[in-house]
Amino acid sequence: MKTQVAIIGGGLAGLALARRLDQSGIDFQLFEARSRFGGRIAALHTPTGVVDLGPSWFWPGQPRMAALLKALGLNDFAQYARGDQCFEDETGKVHRGMGFASMEGSLRIPGGIVRLVDALVAGLPADRLHGSVRVETIDQHSGIHLADRQRYAAQHVVLALPPRIAAGLTLSPALTPDQKRNLEAIPTWMAGHAKFVAVYDTTFWRDADLSGDATSRRGPMSEIHDASGPNGTPAALFGFLGLPPHHREGHAQEITSAALEQLSRIFGARAMAPTQVALQDWAFEPETTTQHDLVPPSSHPDYGLPPALSGLWDGRLHFASTETAPQMGGHMEGALAVAERVATEVGKSLDRSW
Repeated sequence: MKTQVAIIGGGLAGLALARRLDQSGIDFQLFEARSRFGGRIAALHTPTGVVDLGPSWFWPGQPRMAALLKALGLNDFAQYARGDQCFEDETGKVHRGMGFASMEGSLRIPGGIVRLVDALVAGLPADRLHGSVRVETIDQHSGIHLADRQRYAAQHVVLALPPRIAAGLTLSPALTPDQKRNLEAIPTWMAGHAKFVAVYDTTFWRDADLSGDATSRRGPMSEIHDASGPNGTPAALFGFLGLPPHHREGHAQEITSAALEQLSRIFGARAMAPTQVALQDWAFEPETTTQHDLVPPSSHPDYGLPPALSGLWDGRLHFASTETAPQMGGHMEGALAVAERVATEVGKSLDRSW
């Protein structure tokens, strides 16, 4: 079998690229190791709706996100920001009115960011999307070799994967030591983080004039936000864990108990009785995170594609993750910018008679 473009990775960048290629009449095949598409976009499904387990927000002034939502017929809504922000000190004492909701002005999608993934998948030819597929080797001449022994010859290969995951693939010709070092030096955004979600019957914190925003020096969550859907349904809070990955591994039950106790200290006793909880630890997702990512960067990295990684395999090997975007790297807008760039690169050099 053969295809004009093989896309390895079915996250937002890979799916957005597939959409652009499909609209241009370019043949592609997309291979995703997970059983689901979306990559770092994931969701907790509850009886009253969906809560994001990966990215939640995007912002006004991100034109690609706005255009894609419009094209897919999706809406947005503003992050809830009314009421006091709380601060929990080292002793567990809670202080109210400590500033404004930190994500005020950000936007979300009703039904969760996963609706963006679902809409992209629904608009693509199903026979070109391959889930639960492991790529064993990628050869410039013989193509993509899968674990099930299938092979796809490809004119262009796109690695729509976190750079550090891409660095671990078996390529022929292999990356030079310098090229591999360049890939491994790019931190995977949010890879070392974990997110705790608690779902409730009602947004009771709003009744107490609390925004749902809180920061803490006691933990286990260092930063907490309202994760509720439009009009408060589903009602949910979520927090980023402040514990390092090696302290989280194997301690899900203890973390859950400690997180609920923390929520009750900040928002009241009703927080101890969620209808559903989830702990999504990205540090232990092998399709996202490597050992290099277990110490998260202290600030937002200066992302972009290093010159050493451009034009490989005579311009037929491309890197397409949000971390390679020179602007908005790490964000969903960055993933869409990368898809746009790679689609242009492929379109300029593609032999359409191949």
